Amino acid sequence: QVQLVEFGGGLVQAGGSLRLSCENTRTIFSFNTMAWYRQVPGKQRELVAGITSSSNTNYADSVKGRFTISRDNAKNMVYLQMNSLKPEDTAIYYCYADVWSRAELRKYWGQGTQVTVSS
Repeated sequence: QVQLVEFGGGLVQAGGSLRLSCENTRTIFSFNTMAWYRQVPGKQRELVAGITSSSNTNYADSVKGRFTISRDNAKNMVYLQMNSLKPEDTAIYYCYADVWSRAELRKYWGQGTQVTVSS
């Protein structure tokens, strides 16, 4: 079983920093891709940053140079360091992970953590 739990959201002023963490609190899996998505009311969930099992990363253009994704494979955790935050970064941030199981890619989501950036 997989249960992803996010930590680290909150309220911060523009220009500030936050670090999000995501932990699988149940059985240890060798996750394939881990990622962070975000969503604001009325809009689609969008990819913020992703990282493969070999630590290749990709970022949304809007966060390049400000956000850094990393992972600890031994702990099955993924992190998102967010610097130079802007009000438009305000959203619910979701942790994502997938794992291959019997030729099927299974996808898992956390419950989300609110990030609010005040101007």
